Amino acid sequence: MLRGDGVFETTLVVDGVPRDLAEHLARLAVSAAMIDLFLPAAPSWQEAVDAALAAGGLPAEASLRLIATRGPEHGGNPTCFVALGSVPASTAAQRSGASVLLLDRGFAGSEAAKAPWLLAGAKTLSYAVNMAAQRYARANGAADVIFVGSDGYVLEGPTATVVVADGRTLTTPPPDGILAGITVRRLFAAAGAAGWTVRDAVLTPADLSEAEGIWLVSSVRLLAPVVAVDGVARAAGPQHHELARLLDMPGF
Repeated sequence: MLRGDGVFETTLVVDGVPRDLAEHLARLAVSAAMIDLFLPAAPSWQEAVDAALAAGGLPAEASLRLIATRGPEHGGNPTCFVALGSVPASTAAQRSGASVLLLDRGFAGSEAAKAPWLLAGAKTLSYAVNMAAQRYARANGAADVIFVGSDGYVLEGPTATVVVADGRTLTTPPPDGILAGITVRRLFAAAGAAGWTVRDAVLTPADLSEAEGIWLVSSVRLLAPVVAVDGVARAAGPQHHELARLLDMPGF
């Protein structure tokens, strides 16, 4: 806890049921392996989740966080726990639209494999840079951020995956140097079954400008249409309502 040396996952709980819990536990294990952290098996996590949910008093939508740290600073077993809380109002508000700034990530996604100690693609507790990026956005009139690599390619948001739509084709950046999005996988599976074309492909800021729609996608926010990029307003995208239904968003 003192050094941010740990991993976590967050997912949405709807009417007392966590979404994609098995997938989040699997990704938690991947992140833990990247920092050489031994975790309890999935049944132990499930027991903790069940205990938290059994406490009751949950709103219709809640945020469930799974947290694992290195443990005592001078050695010992990992410290693991779950936490339940309300969905932040700022996160829920983005479902109606989010303005973003494009910010330099400082490295290219394709270079991440050469520097594994940067832990690109791991969901670690070391989120200070991501939070600083979001504070910078708010201080400059935006709600969130899309990071761009040093090679000029779009990467991800501080806490979200980027998806763009043109017609009935959905595109998300390749997984190099970014976190593999669970909610994007859910969306792409549903869209593919409904006849959409879904793909990973490099995107540039120019591609964002030309796209019919841009979304920030994450487990609690779900689907946030981008309504401005670097101060330039844009439409939410005619595909939004269909994608929200495919993702089984509350209220659609």
